Amino acid sequence: MRIITLNANGIRSAERKGFFAWLPQQNAEVVCIQETKAQLHQLDTDVFCPQGYHCFYHDAEKKGYSGVALYCKKPPDDIISGIGWPDFDAEGRFIEARFGPLSVISLYLPSGTSGEERQAIKFAAMDRLLPYLMQRADEGRDIVIAGDWNIAHKEIDLKNWRSNQKNSGFLPEERAWLSQLLETGLWLDAFRLVNQEPGQYTWWSNRSQAWANNVGWRIDYQIVTASLKDKIKTTSIYKDQRFSDHAPLLLDYDYPF
Repeated sequence: MRIITLNANGIRSAERKGFFAWLPQQNAEVVCIQETKAQLHQLDTDVFCPQGYHCFYHDAEKKGYSGVALYCKKPPDDIISGIGWPDFDAEGRFIEARFGPLSVISLYLPSGTSGEERQAIKFAAMDRLLPYLMQRADEGRDIVIAGDWNIAHKEIDLKNWRSNQKNSGFLPEERAWLSQLLETGLWLDAFRLVNQEPGQYTWWSNRSQAWANNVGWRIDYQIVTASLKDKIKTTSIYKDQRFSDHAPLLLDYDYPF
């Protein structure tokens, strides 16, 4: 079972840069998209629902902002659009597909980089998300939460960690929150279970030749329940083409789909 996640930074922009030409070659069972920056009525479904997939979008109410999507090779038993929090759901940040005992979620955690107000919104979302995830871990389901978490967890997860310790995405409180989630043993960072190498990033600033010099951040994850620990086989970050300021993160699981 291959799951791909990508923050598209605009699904229409990613399409123009070749994302939908690349995708069929990857043979992914589920594709998780964040930051679609479009509403469904603005999209040509022939292009934005790839052939062979069942496609589901959860849009932000605000045009040209946020939004998540799921493309699934087989029809899910259920689709859940939104987490049940009106402010969070109005920004189109959560969509879940259920297949028997498996859930795959496309998640887009808020960014705090634009200022104190958005950082406060990010912290508020994190405060609610932690108990929610602890509750979900107790359900007994196999869960993959794929998406842009907007947090680099450890020093290995960004190039310039020393100069970013006071910046959103690498604040001590954010890192401690992610540690708290992962140190329970109920949730695991699937990528790091199979790849402990430095220099593995999924996002690069558009300034200062960050992409060319690999001055990046690893802020896109597949966080999985402990039940999937022994199912994670391989992972890769696709960088041969650039569809977005993020790169697609691919993980293969030894899991029937």
